[in-house]
Amino acid sequence: MNPLKSDEYPAIFNDYIETITGDVMVELQTQIDTFPEFIATIPEHLGTHTYGEGKWTVKEVLCHIVDAERIMTYRALRFARNDMTALSPFEQDEFVASARHNERKLKDIAEEFVYLRKANLCLFQTFDEVELARKGMASDRLISVRAFLYVIAGHLNHHVNLLKTRYLKDKDLKNDVV
Repeated sequence: MNPLKSDEYPAIFNDYIETITGDVMVELQTQIDTFPEFIATIPEHLGTHTYGEGKWTVKEVLCHIVDAERIMTYRALRFARNDMTALSPFEQDEFVASARHNERKLKDIAEEFVYLRKANLCLFQTFDEVELARKGMASDRLISVRAFLYVIAGHLNHHVNLLKTRYLKDKDLKNDVV
């Protein structure tokens, strides 16, 4: 895969994209193991923990990662297939508020992520350089299919970092792995 160029994505995604230091496909593949392993370190009772008033719970953050991956993959698929219809934004807070994430088990969220990511990787591996370079408008921003792969991987990294530094800092975690 050709490297990502700065004209393939809006600056709003810089923080996500900068977390990817190597091959994005390797990062996406590696996350199939590392993300569920991270989730497994979180005791179930901390799933509904939040670090402040009005902030999402741990489970809501984890499910947001899954929901956002679905949406970003859908957008990438549309553009890869040369559908240049402008795609509307999604309101992440409404998604979270409308779901019942806190009723879920952490292990079920991890399992869902694995299935989703494996399916998405099967799709991503079919994209050739022409498809990866295609751009479209999503959330009123021009972005390439290739950039979506970086955003998906980097979005996960970003939220895991927030979970570690804001939600789970100084918490008693399983296996002391955070």
